Amino acid sequence: MKGSTTLRVKELLREKGWTTKILAEKTGMSESYLTHIKNGTRRWNEDSLRKLSNAFEMSPIEMFAQHRQRTDNIDNNVSMPEKSNIELKVQVVPVVGDIPSNPSPYNNQLTQITTGYKDVFVPALNVNDSSMFALSIENNLMAPTFVKGDRLIVSPEIWARSGDIAAVEYGNDTPIKTITRIAYTEDFIVLESVNQKQSPIALVRGKDHFRIIGKVIQRIQGFI
Repeated sequence: MKGSTTLRVKELLREKGWTTKILAEKTGMSESYLTHIKNGTRRWNEDSLRKLSNAFEMSPIEMFAQHRQRTDNIDNNVSMPEKSNIELKVQVVPVVGDIPSNPSPYNNQLTQITTGYKDVFVPALNVNDSSMFALSIENNLMAPTFVKGDRLIVSPEIWARSGDIAAVEYGNDTPIKTITRIAYTEDFIVLESVNQKQSPIALVRGKDHFRIIGKVIQRIQGFI
């Protein structure tokens, strides 16, 4: 399993010069439980993540082993918590290698398996959508906006407005699924490449097939 949800407990203990016993005293959690979290043999929960981030005096997102790859918010309305004493909602999001046609917990898991990402997950904070998925970017066709190794968290529940980046499906004969920036006009839906290196595609409203699969709400960089 690629440990996208592994916490940096072992690394941070070494940096602080602490023992597991000291961490247990600071968090109020048992040494045995912390040892499991440290070794990745037991999954953390929201409460343990909050206690650990308080003990290490860092934001919850910094606790993740993959944090060295910066997380960017595509939507400014979705903010990463900077203080660890606020209520934290963590959702484990499945990573997929292709955009699911109809995202759901079952279909996302199926897409994970068929695209080679079985049991690969990333954390999403303070977003509640059971159908969310994280698309793994496998090339640099959208560079520099998105590059190989990035993972884009897509929420089917959040409406994509004009100017937003979204996973979409379009085309009448052989529908294409892609990540694009969308713009609405009175007569057209315009699809613009996220790095503006390709010509826009104009779809006629009510004539050309188009649907939004989900809005891109977060970017997690550097899984290479």
